[in-house]
Amino acid sequence: MRRIIINEHLSLDGVIQGPGGPDEDTTGGFELGGWSATYADDITRESLFAALNEDYDLLLGRFTFDIWEPYWPKQSGPIAEKFNKIKKYVATHTLTEASWDGTVLLNGDAIAQVKELKASDGPNLHIWGSADLIQSLFQNGLIDQINVWIYPVVLGKGKKLFAGGTLPSGLKLTKHAVSSTGVICASFELNGKVPTGNAAED
Repeated sequence: MRRIIINEHLSLDGVIQGPGGPDEDTTGGFELGGWSATYADDITRESLFAALNEDYDLLLGRFTFDIWEPYWPKQSGPIAEKFNKIKKYVATHTLTEASWDGTVLLNGDAIAQVKELKASDGPNLHIWGSADLIQSLFQNGLIDQINVWIYPVVLGKGKKLFAGGTLPSGLKLTKHAVSSTGVICASFELNGKVPTGNAAED
């Protein structure tokens, strides 16, 4: 069985929209694109490349795919080489064809198709961006691991990692580091129910 792993750049108030550049995602009038770009250092790079260098296929939402499809085939370097070589599974209600080599369209019942994909043999499935898709995956309990890079910024608006409908769950911290620029690099695995208690009894 494959594992589904989310990778997200995250503001302190939970926004994942447009971290890479001003024009990356302006949906809803979002004007703060590029908010992660000035925080790179050796620790954030090491953490990011550790995730990027794993063995995986990509699972993407339609919006993220529309950004990536015209971009990555024209790039060079290890990330581009990997993305261009591996399979890209795209959840979409409207797309019927794609020009990016290795693209597989999930344009039926996407959640049912993801469940079948998760149950099949093959490498893990990594998600970047894809804000709408991850909400559906959370709601259906299909996420196994969350990798986040939490930046010391508050954006006040934008697409959130945890929007409405996320199932309550405990999390187990499996890896963490803090960069010189204040970025918290952390990995969590889903870990059963939310533990509860009574703080007044401690």
